[in-house]
Amino acid sequence: MVSPPGLVFAFEARVHVGSPTEVGDVSGGRRRIVSIDGGTFDGPGLGGRVLAGGADWQIIRPDGVAVLDTRYTLETHAGHLIAVQNRGLRRAPPEVARRLLTGEAVDPSLVYFRTVPTFETAAPELQWLVTSVFVGAGERYPSEVVIRFWRVD
Repeated sequence: MVSPPGLVFAFEARVHVGSPTEVGDVSGGRRRIVSIDGGTFDGPGLGGRVLAGGADWQIIRPDGVAVLDTRYTLETHAGHLIAVQNRGLRRAPPEVARRLLTGEAVDPSLVYFRTVPTFETAAPELQWLVTSVFVGAGERYPSEVVIRFWRVD
């Protein structure tokens, strides 16, 4: 029998986000688009900045769960680009979710916020990002998302 996989910390991203654009009710729930306005990332042997221009295309389902589909670009200190697609779920008790969706600060321990990112890069020394599975855990603040990524070992 194979042992359960472990997790190895890869990096933390601090992503500056804009105010949501409310598209409205669409099939599946309420569409919101949250712009990514920049930020930084840092981890063992890896760091740089989050480039402005990405966005999180969220669907808030009728049950209150936010289905996340975020795409953005990282630029390492060495100038290498990493395209990120980060899909996930965010859920909380109804009152906490309401406060979160109106931009209030809430205790991150009250919110389930998990993601499965994929990475694309042409940099040979960063191919470990492309050839491994990752999971993420996030915290949503009024103007920032902090997300930590682990490589599944």
